[in-house]
Amino acid sequence: MIEVYVDGASAGDPGMSGAGVFIKGHGSAEQYSLPLGIMTNHEAEYHALIKGLEICLENGYRIVSFRTDSQLVDRAIEKLFVKNPSYAPLLERVLELSQQFDLFFIKWIPSKENKVADQLARSAILKNN
Repeated sequence: MIEVYVDGASAGDPGMSGAGVFIKGHGSAEQYSLPLGIMTNHEAEYHALIKGLEICLENGYRIVSFRTDSQLVDRAIEKLFVKNPSYAPLLERVLELSQQFDLFFIKWIPSKENKVADQLARSAILKNN
């Protein structure tokens, strides 16, 4: 099983944002630091998850377990519902991608357990031009 740690970060809310994706569990580790442009922190969290899902699909991973420190994202996926309608298209995209795996899990973790993805996301903010 592949473990995927994702995090979004924003310098301002909204502000320049980045996504961090840390993948392990296949004998090596992969790290992605992806600039996202201007968005809110919650939007960055969703986009980090979407990027992680896309990377896993591109690499042919079939059984994935995602970790996020965003309770908002974790709960939205668990309940298949978002309170804020502006997040609905992001949740739809997450669900569409997640259904392409043989097994997909997502679990909330405390921020202290998501430090690598957090650092990747923060570094990505600086890559925005």
